Amino acid sequence: MSTTAPQPAKLLYTARVHTTGGREKGEARSSDGRLNVKLSVPGGPGNGTNPEQLLAAGWSACFESAMAVVAEQKKISLPADLAINAEVDLNVTAAGDYFLRARLNVRVPSVERSIAQGLVDAAHQICPYSKAMRGNIDVVIDLI
Repeated sequence: MSTTAPQPAKLLYTARVHTTGGREKGEARSSDGRLNVKLSVPGGPGNGTNPEQLLAAGWSACFESAMAVVAEQKKISLPADLAINAEVDLNVTAAGDYFLRARLNVRVPSVERSIAQGLVDAAHQICPYSKAMRGNIDVVIDLI
């Protein structure tokens, strides 16, 4: 058993978002005004986005950045047309319990498959979103 004290952390950024109205008729606005979105129920009426889409966008963007960090460390050039399709499922059990499932479909053209898989695997270990979701929701990451 280790008795080493945790390493101090340097705060890099705090996102501050004010949300009102929930999913049905909500709005979310960041303190700096860069994010200002209307919210609506997935598949329902309204022209707003939903929390699942926001999670998918955040995770896929963060994951691509994590891939860039790993690629730089390994001295591998990522192709300009690297792409990630994120899918976040909102599910409900027969008992009425809600839960999420998520997938990333990562496309790394012109990079040898075994090298691309290594980048994907390493990125999944360092991506903050992946860390937050690992063990909490079902996650699948496919190299396509």
